[in-house]
Amino acid sequence: VQLQASGGGLVQTGGSLRLSCAASGSIRSIYAIAWYRQAPGKERELVAVINNSGSANYADSVKGRFTVSRDNAKNTVTLQMNSLKPDDTAVYYCNARTVFSDSWGQGTLVTVSS
Repeated sequence: VQLQASGGGLVQTGGSLRLSCAASGSIRSIYAIAWYRQAPGKERELVAVINNSGSANYADSVKGRFTVSRDNAKNTVTLQMNSLKPDDTAVYYCNARTVFSDSWGQGTLVTVSS
């Protein structure tokens, strides 16, 4: 599975960004796609995950602000991020989970200015 993440950038506090993760390759083996983030000096953390049935879970820190969705026809998962805060500044990675292994995208930088 290959993943291509896009959509990062610079935004002011309270603004919005939309990240996309396009999957290719052995797509049928994917049972869930997740978004992780890693801020400078911190460990990578799970932000949101969506499974094949469309059920999603979120980190407490983003509940009510972020929404993950999937477009099966386009093999794309989107992370809509609203009401962004400086603490959301990080490199965001998408992750595809299969029975055999995980695959990672290259990461996209999100910077929220105060």
